Amino acid sequence: MSRIGKKIIKIPAGVDVKIDKSRVTVKGPKGVLIQTIDPDMTVSVEEGVMQVARPTDQKRHRAAHGLTRALLNNMVTGVTDGFTRVLELVGVGYRVANTGNILEIAVGYSHPVYFAIPDEIKVETVTEKGSNPRIILKGSDNQLIGQVCAKIRALKAPEPFKGKGIKFAGEVLRRKAGKSAGK
Repeated sequence: MSRIGKKIIKIPAGVDVKIDKSRVTVKGPKGVLIQTIDPDMTVSVEEGVMQVARPTDQKRHRAAHGLTRALLNNMVTGVTDGFTRVLELVGVGYRVANTGNILEIAVGYSHPVYFAIPDEIKVETVTEKGSNPRIILKGSDNQLIGQVCAKIRALKAPEPFKGKGIKFAGEVLRRKAGKSAGK
């Protein structure tokens, strides 16, 4: 039994959900999101509540049931509240600046790295004296924000000895001990 798949999704006022076969469109104050779902899943909208049902208890249907519900819930949350991700640059001399949707990142390479952010995402950079520079990404599409964050983090993933690199705010890194002194 899927605990996630059986949960209902409450549709807030101002959000319009349209179902066309296996394509779900959610419109809200923060934008429009479209998702193609498994054609076997049945999505119903009644009295401000959306529910996902599966046809059988096959392993594939059980797997798609919870996934479909989670994707639809993220769509509703995205068009009402939106999603925010914060990345931190940890390291001496690491800095970031943005011009519109172009990030200029200096993370220890011989040249600055320029990274284009999709138009659906709003980017903001914060550089305060005494703290690490941060990149704040906001948008309505959770998958797109996660993908962009992963690509930015891959530019300089945190290393395990000093923790230098680009990491998520609040991320706990597994640290390793350095070299032991020889005899």
